[in-house]
Amino acid sequence: MKTHTLNAENAFKKSPKIAWKVFKNQQYLYYMSIPFVLWVFVFQYLPLWGWTMAFQKYRPGVGFFEQKWVGLEHFRVLFGDEHFYQVLRNTLAMSLMGMIAGFIVPVVFALLLNEVRVQFMKRFVQTVSYLPHFVSWVVAAGIVTKMLSTDGGVVNDLLMGLHIIEEPIQFMAKGNLFWGIVTSADIWKETGWSAIIYLAAIAGIGPELYEAARVDGASRIQQMWHITLPGIRPTIIVLLIMSIGHLLGTGFEKQFLLGNHLVIDYSEVLDLYALNYGLGMGRYSFGTAINIFNSVISLILLFVANGIFKRFTSESIM
Repeated sequence: MKTHTLNAENAFKKSPKIAWKVFKNQQYLYYMSIPFVLWVFVFQYLPLWGWTMAFQKYRPGVGFFEQKWVGLEHFRVLFGDEHFYQVLRNTLAMSLMGMIAGFIVPVVFALLLNEVRVQFMKRFVQTVSYLPHFVSWVVAAGIVTKMLSTDGGVVNDLLMGLHIIEEPIQFMAKGNLFWGIVTSADIWKETGWSAIIYLAAIAGIGPELYEAARVDGASRIQQMWHITLPGIRPTIIVLLIMSIGHLLGTGFEKQFLLGNHLVIDYSEVLDLYALNYGLGMGRYSFGTAINIFNSVISLILLFVANGIFKRFTSESIM
């Protein structure tokens, strides 16, 4: 599809007649894309009209032109709130930990799984690894909470059985452990699913490269380092750029379900902050301002990361 689009663009630059001919030959491809373009417009761009609420003192049931405009007042309140910076710290910390671990672990897992020569075992491990992705966070949070429980929790029983600790640890009541618990739960749930795209990229590497490396006496580790990793480098970079663009979009399901009032200083993130202090208190304009801040920062991070990688690695998504 990308090649066809580029051909159409180049043809239009040369001559409108050639461009029309290319469009006529590829018209069914363009017709097929119309539903998806409409879907993106309706659900991604049309809702941006609601951003105007952040510059109003929004009152439900009042017409758009009857709303009171307050300019940047909600943003000044947001940046003047000390609690906002604590929430931002939690969001950045969990997002960075999740991005680093969620980037390295699936790559390593895909490399190791690719080295399994027994096809039955390879398919079995891959299937088991991505099954947690299809489990809702409600169920996953219940499993994690039960495993870390002081009453029959597997983790505490194991640590006590190995005589590492003498009494159960209240994992879910310690704020300094919360970020690690959320990151570990996310890795367990998403590693197998995230590794699928790396395995697909590895499958596209020519087997003749491995055969030539084996003839030269390269070990498996050397083949992974000099053939497999360079072969999937474009995929790794594209996914890394996209994950940086979603750095502040850590969501709120994990934190909402695993958090409690004992660890709220470490569990509250931007989305929960918008929910509690925006929608929860009827401050719709304030909640919209929080989400605008989130989106703008994410967009800036995306362009910065893309520019850096494009300059030093010639890989980009734009």
